[in-house]
This record gives sequence, C-alpha cells and structure tokens, in this order.
Amino acid sequence: MRVSQAFGLSFGWCFAFLLCGGALAQTAPTAPIILKAPMGAVRCDHTSHLKVAGKCDVCHHPSQPQKPLKSPQEACTDCHTNPATPPVTTKLQAAFHNPSVTSGLCIDCHRTEDANGKAAPVKCADCHKKTNS
Repeated sequence: MRVSQAFGLSFGWCFAFLLCGGALAQTAPTAPIILKAPMGAVRCDHTSHLKVAGKCDVCHHPSQPQKPLKSPQEACTDCHTNPATPPVTTKLQAAFHNPSVTSGLCIDCHRTEDANGKAAPVKCADCHKKTNS
C-alpha cells in the first residue's frame, strides 16, 4: 500500500469517526435527570420527552454567540445558573418558565400537549416534588 493510499484510508476513518462522534453526542440520556428547585426537584425523563418532541433541539436551543456550546446539546445548568452569570442573562428557573408560570419553555409545551388531549402535567406539584430530591 502506498503512503498516499494509507493517508487517504486513515483520513477516511478519522472523518467517519468525527461524524459518528457528533451523532453520539446527540444521544439523549437513558436515565432520568433530576433538576433541583426550591419547590421540589423536577424529574426529567429524556426518553418520554423525546417521543413527544421528536428531536433534542426542541428543548435544547442553539448556542448564542456570547456563550458557544461545547457540544450540540448541553445541560441547561452549563449556561443557565442561579443567579445568571454574564454573558448569559437568563437565570436557571427562567430557562424553564417565568416566575408566575404563565409562559416559558416547559409550561408552554405542557399546556399545548394537555389542550391537545395528551396528559401533560400543568400544575406546579405535578412536576415539582420533594420526593425527587
């Protein structure tokens, strides 16, 4: 095998690995995650949410220029902290819903699904549970 063929073969494998690595980075966690909150922790089951949403970026928004992501989908807490840490201006709780729970990522989707006849939790205590802590 000539050097140019070996280099081409090696480059091909590296390129394939990079493509697969990107796909693997977008695999949802199989175990539920627990999001700590003062009213009680929220248990987020990625598997059930992915069945409804269809893709990760419905909940995990693209990165902003002031704080680029390290991977295609990151934990909310990687950018949204309490209090918000510049350059990010949205604190952790506000990333999910506003203080009066009248709008926001989670509650808007849950209310839409509930209105469409799907049993999505819409009351605070449906998601926020002390037993999840």
